[in-house]
Amino acid sequence: MSIETSLKTAPSNLERYRALLRVAAAITSHSDLPALVQDLARLLPLVVPVNFVGLSLHDPQRGVMRLHVLQANVPADIIGGHESAPAETPAGLVWETQEPLLLNDLAEERRWPKVIGLMREDGVQSCFLVPLTSALRRLGSLEFSSLTKGAFQASDLELMQQVGRQVAVAVENVLNREAAEASRHDLERQRDRFSLLLRMTNTIASTLDLREVFKAVSLCLREMVPQEYASLILYDGHTQRVRLHALDFPDNEGALTEGTLSDVTGSLAGLAFERRRPAIANTLLELKAFSHDVPQLLVRKGFRSMCSLPLLSRDRVIGCLNLASRQEQAFGEQDVEFLSQVAGQIALAVDNALAYQEITELKDRLTEEKHYLEEEIRLEHGFDDIIGESRALKQVLAQVEIVAPTQATVLIQGETGTGKELIARAIHRLSDRNQRTFVKLNCAAIPTGLLESELFGHERGAFTGAIAQKVGRFELAHGGTIFLDEVGEIPLELQSKLLRVLQEQEFERLGSTRTVRVDIRLIAATNRDLAKLVDDHEFRSDLYYRLNVFPITLPPLRDRREDIPTLVRYFTQHYAARMKKPIDSIPAATLEALSRYHWPGNIRELENLVERAVILTQGPQLYVPLQELKLEERQAPPPSTTLEDAEREQVLRTLRDTQWVIGGPDGAAARLGLKRTTLTSKLKKLGLSRPRG
Repeated sequence: MSIETSLKTAPSNLERYRALLRVAAAITSHSDLPALVQDLARLLPLVVPVNFVGLSLHDPQRGVMRLHVLQANVPADIIGGHESAPAETPAGLVWETQEPLLLNDLAEERRWPKVIGLMREDGVQSCFLVPLTSALRRLGSLEFSSLTKGAFQASDLELMQQVGRQVAVAVENVLNREAAEASRHDLERQRDRFSLLLRMTNTIASTLDLREVFKAVSLCLREMVPQEYASLILYDGHTQRVRLHALDFPDNEGALTEGTLSDVTGSLAGLAFERRRPAIANTLLELKAFSHDVPQLLVRKGFRSMCSLPLLSRDRVIGCLNLASRQEQAFGEQDVEFLSQVAGQIALAVDNALAYQEITELKDRLTEEKHYLEEEIRLEHGFDDIIGESRALKQVLAQVEIVAPTQATVLIQGETGTGKELIARAIHRLSDRNQRTFVKLNCAAIPTGLLESELFGHERGAFTGAIAQKVGRFELAHGGTIFLDEVGEIPLELQSKLLRVLQEQEFERLGSTRTVRVDIRLIAATNRDLAKLVDDHEFRSDLYYRLNVFPITLPPLRDRREDIPTLVRYFTQHYAARMKKPIDSIPAATLEALSRYHWPGNIRELENLVERAVILTQGPQLYVPLQELKLEERQAPPPSTTLEDAEREQVLRTLRDTQWVIGGPDGAAARLGLKRTTLTSKLKKLGLSRPRG
């Protein structure tokens, strides 16, 4: 080379190396890829004939080459972000082979038609690609493009490879820095979520009230996941449906009500139930695809995303946590993973709460049963054997033997004091329910306002004075038999609920929306003519037919006079042993007189008379004040044409004898063997009132 040529080349090379130093300085000074490539596009034309600089990186997770940035030093409408398979782009070939690639005339290039076509649309005629490789991995490629065909010389290629090696180091540093920053953000997010999960776990562990748990969880979730709707639904195994147990929906406006039952068919929750994994609708179109009322309501309210997470416990789905947001794509992969952990904690809380609720109800039922049985013992029903050999009684007992093994409802009819409860107990003892509780209730002895609570129970706060939850008689009789005496006294407004228990074996406590299922057998008793009450519209006909499946009519004592001596001896022995009196004989004249008496109060009246006789007896022979019977016999009215007339006369005669004193040991109620409230109720029905003066 001549001295003249050297002098001309020296300033050019010097300027080139200065530009190269500026390129190196730019590489080391940038911490983000777009700014780095922008500077390269500005400085490299001073070194090599380049108009475009592009950076393609390989995405190992998706297996594609992504054009991250593309900058130009000439006016051009260039957009980055294109993705292609490695085999479909020259950058992929450079990444795979780790060899530079020179394309001096794109018009002659037939490979990669799609990418080459786009480059030619931007006016590119030649390009040179160098691999970007660090000490640890293959990163991608750096593309140098020119608007001139055959623009790159051998010296340019070596220089561009040097630039590529430096850019690879810079890219590696930037990617590591971004990965470290992403890891830091991820760790902070995980830390916040674990802290939130710990708070929720502490809340769940501190209360067994599911609504309180759900309220706390919903508030916590709003800190991490964008959502304006949250609901908790629990599966009801009895109805094969789900119950909306808790709801956090400020825009509800009464559209959804806690405690309601519904199907999950056509809902996102139904999909989560079926698949046993989270179900997500992250766009409005996906949410509209569900026909259920709840997703459609949310669409009308402006919601765009929804997520349903199944609550899994012991390999079964017990419910679902549902969240919704007005943002699209609100529930990402990490969000769903976190929410699944939350759902696991809620499932544990639900399982514990349901178990606690079941144990509490069982404990309450056992406590009530214990108190009930203690009262039964205190009232001494130990002498409840049915005494007698009369034909009329044997016919009744034959009917008892027939119906007892079945589950049929029994209606026992007969005058007051004929032993309807004893027959009911006999049916229970002979049935397959005899190992469970026999629960009785006199419907006439309970005020009308409290009868529903007594039968079906109530929740705390259901009415004034309801300071605690109460288990009703039907729940107490679960698995056993319930005996409703004086069933004709149940008010009309309560009869429909009783009918539902008989037909469906389910009811709701007073003040509760939760359905309680029971397994009971009903035995009803009455001394009233239910058929006449039906005709008078005082008793539901459908309930009457449901009760009258197997009617048993008990004979009055006057129709089984041959049993009276046996009954007298039985009651005498019982009360004599109780009072520790050595009574060993009963005068024949006394037995004959008692057998002749018509006994309007039936066995109850006979029992009360014998008890009084044992009290009065001072020796070994029973003394019965027969003068009382003779007096009553003289005052006894002629047989009435109807049972109601006979009852009216008997009550009126007793009231006159006691000078209209109802309560007390010598009052009319005691003489008739009735409770004071029962007698008061009868007086109103019979239209009897104390005469003035």
